[in-house]
Amino acid sequence: MTDFSFSLTHIDGTARRGRMDISRGEINTPAFMPVGTVGTVKAMYPEQVRDTGADILLGNTYHLMLRPGAERVAALGGLHVFMDWARPILTDSGGFQVMSLAKLRKLTEKGVTFRSHIDGSAHELTPERSIEIQTLLDSDIIMQLDECIPLPSERKEMERAMELSLRWAQRSKDAFGHQPHRALFGIVQGGDDPELRSRSAAGLKSIGFDGYAVGGLAVGEPQEVMFRVLSEITPDLPTDKPRYLMGVGKPDDILGGIERGIDMFDCVHPTRAGRHGHAYTRFGVINLKNARHRDDPRPLDEASPNPNCRRFSRAYLHHLVRTEEILGAMILSQINLSYYQELCIGARAAIEAGTMSDYAQATRARWAQGDLPPIEGN
Repeated sequence: MTDFSFSLTHIDGTARRGRMDISRGEINTPAFMPVGTVGTVKAMYPEQVRDTGADILLGNTYHLMLRPGAERVAALGGLHVFMDWARPILTDSGGFQVMSLAKLRKLTEKGVTFRSHIDGSAHELTPERSIEIQTLLDSDIIMQLDECIPLPSERKEMERAMELSLRWAQRSKDAFGHQPHRALFGIVQGGDDPELRSRSAAGLKSIGFDGYAVGGLAVGEPQEVMFRVLSEITPDLPTDKPRYLMGVGKPDDILGGIERGIDMFDCVHPTRAGRHGHAYTRFGVINLKNARHRDDPRPLDEASPNPNCRRFSRAYLHHLVRTEEILGAMILSQINLSYYQELCIGARAAIEAGTMSDYAQATRARWAQGDLPPIEGN
């Protein structure tokens, strides 16, 4: 018997509306997970993250193993207690960051040895150690260790990494053992090659996981390649298990992923964009560094459900961004995360109503129409 379950409630075309239940709470899907890389969603209090509508957030194994250390977090009560987030947490395996951030890394069948990008200290990450770290963090959804390579890559290299990731998937499953209060997700690899992706999915299904992630996308390939891969791979994934597109993305990426049958997303983009003066609303992305906003008394979006979108003038937000005040990053990060949740909430309602196609078309039309015209003289 497991405490983790997933149920599909509605399907509209290939878009899916569902719900995951785990010991720390329910997760409505499609779901966007804010990224709490080192035990914090940057510039946000935990209750503010929850108030945006987030059911779950993501913690990063690589960063947390380096600072403050998984054993230290465990001794302090686990990541939920450490950061005061009572709801579910998904942790990634650390593989992507090792490949992209670590220095002097060496990959073998056993795992990967590397030096920290922070202080050069030596570390080893194996499938077994990744599972151990994520368990010490007290994660609710644990990811297998995989090898993520950039695109484009040679087919031989994509095949090698995919097959290694499959072997690591089995070792991750063995190391995970029986933990009924947690879930373990496998990761489909194979680059942009449909045959490799299909083989990866088949191998993972034969091992058996609580959910299936699509990894190795948003790593340099054009959006149309990502969408093609998703359209090809989702039919190979179990319909009764959640599907997670890792590290994606901007709102149009998420909307396209939902249309192609993806249930879960995560990305640092909304908070990173907020720290760089960009706001996401139903008008699309608004660059508050631009001088057109400096004398504009209008809010970002007077019809937004987010009070901060209605509360502060564009002139004030422009001032905060230009003076690099911390409050600007806080407000815009909250606005962006709220919009991402608003996008998912709208998709859930549309799937329930059987109007996902109309919802997607109307959303993209609003983005294409763009922001309010500038005030004359700006």
